[in-house]
Amino acid sequence: MYTLAANLSWLFQEWPFLDRFRAAADAGFQAVEFLFPYDYKPEEIARRLSQYNLSLALFNLPPGNMSAGERGLAGLAGRGGDFRTAVQEAIAYAQATGAKRLHAMAGIAAGESALATYLDSLRFACEAAARHGIDILIEPINGRDIPGYLMNDFDLAQRVIADLKLPNLKLQFDIYHRQIIHGDVTHGLEALMAIVGHVQIASVPLRQEPTTGEIDDRHVLKTLAGLGYCGFVGCEYRPAVGTLQGLEWIKRLYERAESGGKGSTFPTTNR
Repeated sequence: MYTLAANLSWLFQEWPFLDRFRAAADAGFQAVEFLFPYDYKPEEIARRLSQYNLSLALFNLPPGNMSAGERGLAGLAGRGGDFRTAVQEAIAYAQATGAKRLHAMAGIAAGESALATYLDSLRFACEAAARHGIDILIEPINGRDIPGYLMNDFDLAQRVIADLKLPNLKLQFDIYHRQIIHGDVTHGLEALMAIVGHVQIASVPLRQEPTTGEIDDRHVLKTLAGLGYCGFVGCEYRPAVGTLQGLEWIKRLYERAESGGKGSTFPTTNR
């Protein structure tokens, strides 16, 4: 059964970052994720995870200079040294916090040369991470949210994973991005489940609470559970009003599960 993880970069913004761990635990979450931890010492994050009995599902490698428009380094020619430094920094944080998954952002790039750089970067990252039992994830991101992003297609992600044949290279299946790029979400889950290492969810098109958009997120999550997925589902969405009020969607999943009879269970947070 899957476990919901609160994305602390998106949720609980009513609190300072380091206070969001307690807020998530108080709301019933057993796991968290976030984008970038690097403004804080890894020991500070590890202490809060331990104090509130939270698992850390995932975070991203350093993205480069975001103020200059960078969104990852893996596909950027001439930035190999920076990427290798980013990998080592992320692994150090993962070791301190117990995280077993790192997302390697591809970056804003295009063309065969960028793709070749990307593949070389992933080889390095996977080999370095494997020594510590850590998976490297790649995530297709739609071109509306990040124009020009290199990894922008689930078919491309599938080919990259198949071609590299690295056992700790996995797919980060974001339901929001999948719907925008390809649609056909449940078929995509069924077809790609063997390589999925992490799942994220938000409604489409506004990227707000699941179950409030154009697709039936309840059906998607039921499909995910039926496929035997036992990992984390990251709640990476923008609360429409406030985080705590928005968590009603999880309660509705419980109510639906409890009234739906056999086969309608939704493993989520503690109540």
